[in-house]
Amino acid sequence: MSLALDIRCSGEGGFKLRLKSDIPGEGVTAIYGPSGSGKSTLLDCIAGLRQPDSGEIYFGGQCWFAADRNTPPWHRRIGYVFQDARLFPHLSVAGNLDYARRRARGSPPMAQAQLYQTLGLSKLLPHLPATLSAGQKQRVAIGRALLGAPRLLLLDEPLANLDQQASAECLGLLQQIASELELPMIYVSHDIEEVSQLADHLLLLDGGELQDEGSLLALCSRLDSRLAHEEQAAALLQGSIQAQDDTFSLTEINVEGETLYVNHLQQPVGSARRLRIPARDVSICRSRPEDSSILNILPVTVEEIETCRGARLLLRLRLGEQHLLARITRKSADRLALQVGDSVFAQIKSVALLSEAGDQP
Repeated sequence: MSLALDIRCSGEGGFKLRLKSDIPGEGVTAIYGPSGSGKSTLLDCIAGLRQPDSGEIYFGGQCWFAADRNTPPWHRRIGYVFQDARLFPHLSVAGNLDYARRRARGSPPMAQAQLYQTLGLSKLLPHLPATLSAGQKQRVAIGRALLGAPRLLLLDEPLANLDQQASAECLGLLQQIASELELPMIYVSHDIEEVSQLADHLLLLDGGELQDEGSLLALCSRLDSRLAHEEQAAALLQGSIQAQDDTFSLTEINVEGETLYVNHLQQPVGSARRLRIPARDVSICRSRPEDSSILNILPVTVEEIETCRGARLLLRLRLGEQHLLARITRKSADRLALQVGDSVFAQIKSVALLSEAGDQP
């Protein structure tokens, strides 16, 4: 049940969105790009709030837009969470939620009582939106979107106006919803670290055009991807907890048969974790250091070396079936005489443990 897009849409100031893509009908797809790249325009076209100039939109084989058809928003069964919540100010939280429930064209993906408990809404029901914090408003907006029984959930930078704690709480709730419900989600953001914690699939937009798309994990480690050339470039690794080192308050995570140490986690052995490793924090050694303060040293194979004339270059390093990135100086690469296929060791200065549903913010 994919979302098939082939659209052209004009905007203000001569802006044009031109996009063709088949978005997976499962998991979380992130639309990532700078401001003005067309992310919100794309969501509005999918939702039916904006009519493209031409093209087609199909969801699950059902035509939503074509030359002779434009299905109205209320028939598309889409939930939409905006950056600014957009709650009805004259209705209480209960009224906002009931408005969506009474107009639902199907069964919500989660029972109402369970939804209230998951989102922490029960104590907020009698309150008006003006009395809520930004984080509380977004939780209500998410609840309202889900009670509308959507077949697809759209989220347009829902964390942009939240403080760090509220952002972490809402992100954890979205992760829980994504893991528990069979509900495809499209998530817009210009923050790659935020995207890294939630998305399975990624579309890169710039100037109204699709620059690249694919699995998030694969795109983050490809040298030909724009992500690899951003200052905050980082590879993502999937691993699982293999042991707890209570003596030093560390947790051991197994990635492709190798061990990475992170700060202690209150989770059972076997729990899956996603790790983000910045390219700038990875250095290369020909032999394994025996007297280094760095704990995380992995045997890797040089799979690709960036060709450049600047001071720094990127390496793509294979670790089993996964990949790391390393940003080193061109002089260092020359001094080590690095070649594709070389077996080397990656010293990892820092490992960012990405948050998961259930983590404490």
